[in-house]
Amino acid sequence: MSNGDKKKRVLVAGGAGFIGSHLCDALLRQGHEVVCLDSFLTGSHQNVDPLENHPDFTLVEADISQTLPPMGRFDEIYNLASAASPPRYQADPVHTMMTGVVGTNNLLELAARCGARFLQASTSEVYGDPQVHPQPEDYLGNVNCTGPRACYDEAKRAGETLCFDYLRRGSVDARVVRIFNTYGPRMQADDGRIVSNLITQALKGEPLTIYGTGEQTRSFCYVDDLVRGLLALMNVGETPRSPVNLGNPGEFTINELARLVRERVPAAGPTVHMPLPQDDPQKRRPDITRAKELLGWEPVVPLVEGLEPTIAYFALELGVEAMPKMPTPDEVRKSV
Repeated sequence: MSNGDKKKRVLVAGGAGFIGSHLCDALLRQGHEVVCLDSFLTGSHQNVDPLENHPDFTLVEADISQTLPPMGRFDEIYNLASAASPPRYQADPVHTMMTGVVGTNNLLELAARCGARFLQASTSEVYGDPQVHPQPEDYLGNVNCTGPRACYDEAKRAGETLCFDYLRRGSVDARVVRIFNTYGPRMQADDGRIVSNLITQALKGEPLTIYGTGEQTRSFCYVDDLVRGLLALMNVGETPRSPVNLGNPGEFTINELARLVRERVPAAGPTVHMPLPQDDPQKRRPDITRAKELLGWEPVVPLVEGLEPTIAYFALELGVEAMPKMPTPDEVRKSV
């Protein structure tokens, strides 16, 4: 079954967030009608203000964990509604859990009523602090279900369960993506994630904070690549009956990331080390074999190139008047 090339009416829950706003942009470029639903607890009006006068864009302010307002029928529903960085989702852990469980169920019920195709944005956090590396989708994970990160991890795991239960009973064509670390313009400077932390500290001339030894690893996917993967998963004809990892398999230590940032922002202060947060994963890298085979998808933007527009975005946001000259991609490749 294929949705074809017809104009579709699409709901993007969490559409004013970092990834959600880029997804709204992409869907509008494809000629679809987009309804952005956001509570603005972590989303930003700034991300969607440029779309305000677009004839095919509608903004609805609401919380998916509450009764949804009347919005009409949809052909597709993307659920990206959740705080995604530890400081944000730990600020109100009960609400985080309800967003992932009650909110996801509310959207699935809407999809069932509309006959809409549904895509659930899950996370690599479902793997916890993994003992299998890299992480394939059939790895069951190593999650502390009572720790301070559990409100997010377990909410996402429960959300996946709901999606596959609706799929198994034939109520909703549900697809689940597990998103690995994603970066790019429109990240929030104070969201507590490692890329935004290091870049904003560097631009302010502050010390670069590294938690633990810095030898823990992450895999960083540029937001444009991630959005291509979301669209591919929504539009693939046959419904995958299992989650699909989307992320960049290039693996970097946090120390390596700090070095790359420092090379591009020489004003950065010295490195300082802080204790590692509880349950922080030591290794994180996706096995994207399934995405390659099912979707024909893989990332194309390497970290050394994606950092440039990301740093430029934060420089503008922070009001930094002059940026150091960025090396060209060719210069970068010769230096690594």
